[in-house]
Amino acid sequence: MADKISTLISQELNLPLNQVANTVSLLRDDNSIPFISRYRKEATGGLDEQAIQSIDQTLKYYEELQKRKATIIKTIEAQGQLTEELSARIMNCYDANTLEDIYLPYKPKRRTRAQVAREHGLEPLAKIIMAQHNDDIEARAQRFVNDDVPNAQEAISGAQDIIAEWVSENQSVRNSVRRSFRQEARLTSHYIKGKEIEGRKYENYYEYSQPLRRVSSHQLLAIRRGENEGFLKVSIDIDDDRAIDNVCRIVVKGHNRAAQLVEEAAEDSFKRLIRPSIETEFAAQSKAKADEQAIDMFAQNARQLLFAPPLGHKRILAIDPGFRTGCKVVCLDEQGNLLHNDVIYPTAPAYDTEGATRKIHHLVEVYKIQAIALGNGTASRETERFIKRIRFRSPIDVFVVSEDGASIYSASQIARDEFPDKDVTVRGAVSIGRRLLDPLAELVKIDPKSIGVGQYQHDVDQNRLKDALTFTVESCVNSVGVNINTASKELLTYVSGLGPALAQNIVNYRAQNGDFTSRNDIMKVPKIGIKTFTQAAGFLRVPESDNPLDNSAVHPERYDLVKQMAKDCGCSVAELISDKSRQQKIDINRYVTDEVGLPTLVDIMKELEKPGRDPRSTVQTLEFDENVQDIKDLQPGMELNGIVRNITQFGAFVDIGVHESGLVHVSQMSDRRVESPAKFLKIHQHVRVRVKDVDLERKRIALTMKGVEQPH
Repeated sequence: MADKISTLISQELNLPLNQVANTVSLLRDDNSIPFISRYRKEATGGLDEQAIQSIDQTLKYYEELQKRKATIIKTIEAQGQLTEELSARIMNCYDANTLEDIYLPYKPKRRTRAQVAREHGLEPLAKIIMAQHNDDIEARAQRFVNDDVPNAQEAISGAQDIIAEWVSENQSVRNSVRRSFRQEARLTSHYIKGKEIEGRKYENYYEYSQPLRRVSSHQLLAIRRGENEGFLKVSIDIDDDRAIDNVCRIVVKGHNRAAQLVEEAAEDSFKRLIRPSIETEFAAQSKAKADEQAIDMFAQNARQLLFAPPLGHKRILAIDPGFRTGCKVVCLDEQGNLLHNDVIYPTAPAYDTEGATRKIHHLVEVYKIQAIALGNGTASRETERFIKRIRFRSPIDVFVVSEDGASIYSASQIARDEFPDKDVTVRGAVSIGRRLLDPLAELVKIDPKSIGVGQYQHDVDQNRLKDALTFTVESCVNSVGVNINTASKELLTYVSGLGPALAQNIVNYRAQNGDFTSRNDIMKVPKIGIKTFTQAAGFLRVPESDNPLDNSAVHPERYDLVKQMAKDCGCSVAELISDKSRQQKIDINRYVTDEVGLPTLVDIMKELEKPGRDPRSTVQTLEFDENVQDIKDLQPGMELNGIVRNITQFGAFVDIGVHESGLVHVSQMSDRRVESPAKFLKIHQHVRVRVKDVDLERKRIALTMKGVEQPH
């Protein structure tokens, strides 16, 4: 039977209850999301990773809420104020704001005006006024005059402070104000006087007012950044008078003197206590929503970047271009091992093209180079032009590779451990070459925030960003699969069920004992037990194994099933894999059991057809326009080749071969309306664009794809 939390998750995510309950059970049993998604489809009803991640996040929210309830109950119980009714209200509450509203009257407070009034003995007077039955309040107040309360007016004022606190703790009142914010809140921002020039990049928000619900994620993050940097004053506004009237309708009863005092206290409560609190709540909610949308965009971009097509096992000459300090050159073997490093000076100020040409020719011949990877940073176009003028004995493709994060890697402990005797420039060039060889294997060594996948990454919730990007990396790594005999510790870390410690144990075991020869050998690694093996094995490939299934995504728990299929076909497993005609004769319905359903069987047949297939596409070259080297070379109307480097909610940044990327605004992507840039374009996609406008002063390039024929 599904528990209450599974039911709530099912309703919130609009997913079938049995699928959610089974998934929750698997998550609580410490199964990883990639494992559940790939190997437990019968239990989840075929939910994909995104749906399972949503269930996991919502489950964590409710589990944290349960912990909060326990803390609240313990606090109220210690005060001696916990009743059965109050305990039931808390335990049956599944909304964080409502829970905090229930707790508010019991929450330990700093010494407030209301607390001071209570210490002066004015709570009985507050109750008299709040009852709103008495007209002669001044006479009643006279009884509360003492050393701390000099006169009746002071007594009434203190009692109103207590009433203001009661009103602010009234759940109906707070919900009324929330409704006002939900329906009519406007985000307003103004520039701070004297900061107009310094904060010019925020000038779009100097006099800005928009309904909060219509403010886009990137606008809100920009405004909040401007506020944090001291250039903008920001508020969320509603019609205060109308909101106060709504509050008074809830707490004011009658038209006598007491009612008038309650009305005054209610207005004070709204302005001093309720409004700031609810405004902060809505500011946090809108920021969280903006964060969620921005983080989702980062994750989509990161996935596309990590899934960039690999060149495969080829010998690569990689160049980190530069002017004064020269171009750092490295030669890598098919596995990305460093064979040689050097420096050439083909560009300004040295212009040693002759010496550089001789050196490149020599390196290509000696190290049997098959492709050239060129970083896209400073001097990239000049170096590319130089390289393409060289005539090699056989054609060698030149690929321009993004340098984003290469400097982070080159200065990291990982790079220092790998190349202790090389400087950062050599390590950076190695990273550029390896990104062409296998982008995923190289980029996992870099903090996902540093690989250039979005805007405002420093403005969003850093823990949520880290979790989302870590999930994305894990998803990509496990989708592709990992060769256990060649994978780095960093790559192995992201494999389902492993992590840094076990990844290091695998690397250490491999160094001491040589290559793994079967998946079963994995169990020999220290601290890898049956649970970890079950989580990880299907994602680890062992090409050297005698069992061809060890180099596929078929899980070891299903090996006997495949052996039975092969036996029924009168052949070995290897023969079954190599003979598609035999595969086509298999009726998978014959193999359905209580434990193994059609989803698993369909996956097994796909693996038998293409064992260990790589879901990534093949890499392609792109030719930039030879006549465009600098932003000054651009003219409106020019049509150019470009490559998508980054995607945001408002458009895409396209590299057209100059140092500054141009922006294709979402409104300029197509003659048809584009809902989301991320659904229309992909990172690394090759596009044709037309230059709309060039702002040399601000170094901004506006591009359009409207009416431009796109490459197929």
